Formats: sequence, structure tokens, C-alpha cells
Amino acid sequence: MFIDTHCHLEDENFSADRAEVLKRAKAAGVERIINFGSTLQSSIAVTELTTIPELYAGVGIHPEEIDEFDATTCDKLAALAAAEKVVAIGEIGLDYHWEKDSARRLLQQKIFIEQLDLARQLKLPVCVHDRDAHADTLKILQSEARDLRGVLHCYSGSLETAREVFKLGWLIGVDGPLTFKNSAKLPEVVKFAPQDMILIETDAPYLAPVPHRGKRNEPAYVVEVAKKLAEIRNETLEEVAEYTAANAARLYGIF
Repeated sequence: MFIDTHCHLEDENFSADRAEVLKRAKAAGVERIINFGSTLQSSIAVTELTTIPELYAGVGIHPEEIDEFDATTCDKLAALAAAEKVVAIGEIGLDYHWEKDSARRLLQQKIFIEQLDLARQLKLPVCVHDRDAHADTLKILQSEARDLRGVLHCYSGSLETAREVFKLGWLIGVDGPLTFKNSAKLPEVVKFAPQDMILIETDAPYLAPVPHRGKRNEPAYVVEVAKKLAEIRNETLEEVAEYTAANAARLYGIF
């Protein structure tokens, strides 16, 4: 059994054929899928999709969407998180790729910390987005999230940063970029990572793995990520499926 631990099936890219996408996932052995919100509206949408048996959800405000965050947002997210199949707060975190303004970066940090506190109050794990903000993300996790459980989704940091993440008991999520020819740091990280610290993801509809690179990604393709992981770590595909599914079950309570 495979679990795609990060996906966006609420995205309009899936409006025309979501049912077929789910059928292909099941045929590929993907038994569970976690969809993550990035705005309040998408958080509502992923929660509504949990009526589908294999789908679960995380709710949160992405760092690129902080303009919609106000004094009522955490209460609204908490109300959504009360649903049985909402298993995490996320996708939250920091994204400095396009944001160069220091005041805006500080605002991202403030909202990230507020949502970490929400996760603490709700006793939920956290899914963190970290793009070009590795030092600040790690600093915040070390100071504000020592008592929380979570994952750095679509991990793109160094091996040194990964070591510190593992010390906190946090996991890394591995996606399509592991299969890319220009993936320099990630193979080294996954070689080192303990089995109980790795999740597999698609981030669909984004970041499709080879041999689907450049096309719309979908949950069935998480198997390609697992195959590459098995190759790099000299493990069988069955081993990778078993321990990544167990890790997801442990972190998110999905059995």
C-alpha cells in the first residue's frame, strides 16, 4: 500500500476527471491520499472532499497567501479541523522565493508561528512548506515547535539541515524532484535519512516525477517517487511502500 501524503485534488486541474484520477491511484496501489489547503477556501474544499473514503485533509494558510490571514482565520481553521478526517494543520510555513521584502518575510514568520500554535492547541501534526527559507524555517521549528510533530513537505534543504530536522523528531516529504537529473542534494539526504523519517508525496498537480515530468501530476505517480527512493537506498519497492505508509499512519493517524 502507498500513501500520497501531500496532494491538492481540490485544484481546478482535477475538476473534469477527479473520479478517474482516483481510480488510477487505486489501481496503482495508492490507498490513502492527504489533500492540503493553502487558502481558507481551499481548506474548506479539501475538507469537503473527505466524504470520499480514501481522502483525508489538512487545513492552513500557505505563506504566499498571507494577505487573507486576519484575526478570525485561526478560529475558522479550527472549526474546519474539528471534522473527523482533518488530520493536520498545513500547508503552512515560509516562502522567500518571490518575496524579497524583509517586512513581508517577518509577516510570514508571524503567521507561521500563529498556525503552529493552533496545531499545538488542537493537538494536530503540521505540514510545513519551506522554499528558499531553510535557516528561518529551522530556527522557528527549533524555538516554536519542539513539542509538535510534523513534516517538511517537498524537502529541498541540505543534509546538514535534515540532520537538525531529524533531531526534532520531524520527518521529510520526498516528491517528484528526487527523480530529476538535476536533483543534487536530495539523493544524499534520502540516503542518510532513517526509515522512520521519510514520507512520499506528489504535491499534485505540481512537480510530476520522471517519466511524467512536465505533465499534470496525480497521486498514482507517487509510485515513481517510491521506485527512485528504493533505487537510491538499495531497498525493495515493497520495503519503501511498507515503511512510508507506516510513517504516514503514525504521524497522521491514518490506519
